[in-house]
Amino acid sequence: MDAPACPNCGAPLAFRSAALPVKVCDFCRSTVIRRGPALELAGEAATVPEGVSPLQIGTTGTATGRPFELVGRVRWRWTDGAWSEWLMLFGDGSHGWLSESSSRWMMLPREGRAADVPDLVARMRGGAVKPGLRVMLDGSAYEVNDARIVTCLGSEGELPFAAPAGLEMFSVDLIGHDGRCASVQIEDIDKPAVYLGRYVALADLKPRNLRTIEGWPVPDFARA
Repeated sequence: MDAPACPNCGAPLAFRSAALPVKVCDFCRSTVIRRGPALELAGEAATVPEGVSPLQIGTTGTATGRPFELVGRVRWRWTDGAWSEWLMLFGDGSHGWLSESSSRWMMLPREGRAADVPDLVARMRGGAVKPGLRVMLDGSAYEVNDARIVTCLGSEGELPFAAPAGLEMFSVDLIGHDGRCASVQIEDIDKPAVYLGRYVALADLKPRNLRTIEGWPVPDFARA
């Protein structure tokens, strides 16, 4: 594990993957971007507001037959709520997202093809992306079930991009057949981020090292 010093406070920064260039310092909350051997400060990340979640950075489990560890989190809000997206680092070095909203879990372990998104982007430019819209992603049919501008409340851990408080993105959630789902997030309209996966129950992930919550006993499926 690579652990250079934070350029702001000197604390060690643990970078687990070369594919994750951003680390929020655990000590001073600086957002640090790694560009080759150089480290660049990108401001201070807001502290992520705590929610009632059994997950935490360091939670481990298994998904799609591969072990993973949660190494980062971004907390988003919209006009009538908020949710967390946890970054899953898999044992093979790839990453995906576990989106947690009102005890509903979207596991998005693989990136979709950006070439499939231009039709969606074109509709966005015309303001026509609304629930019920049907699109094709990665060769499969999906239907938009949510589309809105969201704002970052804060971030922590290791991430594939810097997520300062106040960052705005257009976020689209889609649902397919047999529990499939997809998420498209767009900060730069010409560089959409596409992730594909499915809805899961927490038990499906065989989680370990869940957060202790007063009044919430750790379920049997998460006991060592």
